[in-house]
Amino acid sequence: MDTRESKTPEEEKEHVLSERLPEDFETSQPQQQPEAKKSANGLHNMLPLIIIVMGIIVAGIVMLGVGNSGG
Repeated sequence: MDTRESKTPEEEKEHVLSERLPEDFETSQPQQQPEAKKSANGLHNMLPLIIIVMGIIVAGIVMLGVGNSGG
């Protein structure tokens, strides 16, 4: 790792261009990363249920006029 503080303009340009290149699948080996192996669990399955319950609550508030402060 290069820890030098000052770089020549050519080195800086080369560094920026190398950082912009996309990661290559063969060299990155995402299958060896532990976060890539974990399956999504739990909370995303409850999202539709939460949306439905919140919709029922909002519809009830609107229909009953709980939020209506007018006379």
